[in-house]
Amino acid sequence: MTEMTPLDQAHAAMEAAPADDAARLRFYERLADSELFLLLTEEPKGEALSPELFELADGRFVLAFDREARLADFVGRPAPYAALSGRVIAAMLAEQGIGLGVNLEVAPSSILMPAEAVAWLHATLGHGPEEVEARMEAFEPPKGLPEILLSALDTKLATARGLARSAYLVGVAYEGGGRGHLLGFIDALPQAQGALARAVSEALTFSGIEAGALDVGFFDASDVAAARMAQVGLRFDLPELSEEDRGLRPAPGSDPEKPPILR
Repeated sequence: MTEMTPLDQAHAAMEAAPADDAARLRFYERLADSELFLLLTEEPKGEALSPELFELADGRFVLAFDREARLADFVGRPAPYAALSGRVIAAMLAEQGIGLGVNLEVAPSSILMPAEAVAWLHATLGHGPEEVEARMEAFEPPKGLPEILLSALDTKLATARGLARSAYLVGVAYEGGGRGHLLGFIDALPQAQGALARAVSEALTFSGIEAGALDVGFFDASDVAAARMAQVGLRFDLPELSEEDRGLRPAPGSDPEKPPILR
């Protein structure tokens, strides 16, 4: 039996409930988070990529697949490719007015996304969190958060390999009487804090939940607040980097400050 990938599963859920906005949002979230293999005309040269362009009646498209084997099945011969996240591919294509074909003809999740859909995805991913300062007075167990959000956070944080040790979801009371929920990251890499905050913002967005429903904070394991959150919070453990991961050369698109260039 052919493997059902996370993208296949999200696509099947979307197809089974065409009127369900939440299912559609979850598919696009999986697409953004997935590693995709972008079909190229030649091997990458530094940060410059030359995707294979297909002219169709609805415009120009590039093709990407969520498994190397699926790309090989479609092409039928060895072909150059670049492994990039869906969000990086969307960012590259959005300004060029180019659409994206995903797993065409080789998987249940075969879909052709016009340029407008790619631009929408890129714009949605660009809605980042706002930074505010507030003094916390007390932590308590989280209450009343929908299961769809908890599942989205669990899935999203599973992709944040090596960016923090763990995170605690807690209810929080702020100085002045405000109350809410907080996701507190423990021992996050300083350079990864922005990415982690955006990841939480995306989990909210693609769950169809108001962005203000969850705050984000960063704490050292030695902080008193970290110990207090551990007593009452729901814990998420983030995957650690393997020794193999630590030694890998950064791939094109892995540095957000140096996105790949289309040629």
